[in-house]
Amino acid sequence: MNTSPPSSSSSHLPLLQVQDLHVRFGAKAVVRSVSFSIAPGEKLALVGESGSGKTITALSLLRLAGDAAITGQAVLRGQRDLLALSEREMRGVRGGEIAMVFQEPMTALNPLMTIGAQIAEVLQLKRGLTGAQCAQAAVGLLAQTGIPEPARRANSFPHQLSGGQRQRAMIAMALASEPQLLLADEPTTALDVTLRGQILDLLSELQRKSGMAVLLITHDLNLVRRFADRVAVMEQGVLVEQGPVAEVFGAPQHAYTRRLIASQPRRDVVETPPPAGAAPVVKARDLRVVYPTPLPGLRGWFKKGEFVAVHGATLQLLPGQTLGVVGESGSGKSTLAQAILGLLPCSGLLEVGGQAWQQPATRNTPANQRLRRQVQVVFQDPFSSLSPRLTVEEIVGEGLRVHEPALATADRRARVEAVLAEVGLAEAQYPRLLERYPHEFSGGQRQRLAIARALIVQPQVLVLDEPTSALDVTIQQQVLGLLQRLQKEKGLSYLLITHDVDVIRAMAHGVLVMKDGEVLESGSVSDVLDAPQHPYTQRLVAAATPLDENAA
Repeated sequence: MNTSPPSSSSSHLPLLQVQDLHVRFGAKAVVRSVSFSIAPGEKLALVGESGSGKTITALSLLRLAGDAAITGQAVLRGQRDLLALSEREMRGVRGGEIAMVFQEPMTALNPLMTIGAQIAEVLQLKRGLTGAQCAQAAVGLLAQTGIPEPARRANSFPHQLSGGQRQRAMIAMALASEPQLLLADEPTTALDVTLRGQILDLLSELQRKSGMAVLLITHDLNLVRRFADRVAVMEQGVLVEQGPVAEVFGAPQHAYTRRLIASQPRRDVVETPPPAGAAPVVKARDLRVVYPTPLPGLRGWFKKGEFVAVHGATLQLLPGQTLGVVGESGSGKSTLAQAILGLLPCSGLLEVGGQAWQQPATRNTPANQRLRRQVQVVFQDPFSSLSPRLTVEEIVGEGLRVHEPALATADRRARVEAVLAEVGLAEAQYPRLLERYPHEFSGGQRQRLAIARALIVQPQVLVLDEPTSALDVTIQQQVLGLLQRLQKEKGLSYLLITHDVDVIRAMAHGVLVMKDGEVLESGSVSDVLDAPQHPYTQRLVAAATPLDENAA
């Protein structure tokens, strides 16, 4: 097993040499004995699950880890130890020789300043340009990152840009000082699969042009295959393996690395189709969802315009089957899911269990309430979808209070305990389980709680809205395995909303491809993903395929 950085001769001095890095918060060690090097112009990926220490390692190099106690060495170009510099000297390094792109640009960018002003601020501080020079250079940097209409976008605020444009603006800001090393902390996690590929291609192109080195922090192994020259694997604060990407992925030496690589979604679903003539549990034909929009001028006083979010969608979901809906942000897939859940008014045919919603579906009539029991939802982020003020018993049992109000307290508690056991959360394993709050659980455990909350009312259909995108790869595999097992045991039908093609391949029987509110292509998973007909579907599949597979 190779855990030491490659040696370098004096003629090939590393850009950055990290030796025996330790990071502690109080008595807790979060990074231990980490050593690696980055050569000029190299792309190194630092991978591991949440809590492995990879982000803290990167922040420690810039001394941005708060009150952490940091020891070891981080020598830049064989001359200066970053960990021994004064705070004043570090200010010259941060955003100058070493720049950083953060995971979530919406929180990293100043909402009160235009994009151009934020880039100009870096140019003025780091390169001493005049105001006019800063404004011109900011537009040039935005153009370099591929943002359309860069002069106009320079005058936009962060909330006026899309997710991909905000990330490009962050990259432009990082490149403003012409850094020697770029630290990219999960720069594509919040982006769609095609945008992820675009951002990686952009970083690769900029890296080739400028000759800068890149330290990519990620848990997405497909991105590592596509982007990096070398990879370093972290587990619980320790660097367990590193080497060339092809070598580490082709013949991993450490058990943790093997587990990460093996954690890709695996297909384990019932392939036998329902009996001929089986009635669909969800059926839609020419489904249309429209949002009212304001009109300019006096016209807006008397009437509203409209934005059509879903154009004439047609689909059917059969018993015990999974229908995957895939597309980028803004494609209309979540709007379609909300209409099926009865949370948005719509037109056209829409039936759940053979019954139509009484329009507007948002009315809580007795008929609509009966339908709400038949179709439940599991959201993307369990931490924000679970009330922090309610205990596990209250969260999971809430549906019974609504749909079975006459149920005795003891019977309700027994039902809660039974459904928690079904999702892998038992009192024997988690003492005082029913009295705990969501913050006392990990991300994967919280998602199990969300699944239990949906199952407690015994629905026919679960709408799964990006159920694993906020989870690490190993936890993602566990949750997908749980959902597959529950489908087999209970005959559940899933409407799976996702932009992850690998999850569609693992879970779905049929797939719908959406873009700009329209269904572009539909059919079985093998037909649509293995032989896509529409150019947009072809781009989605290609963006989700590692470069080595594309080459094959």
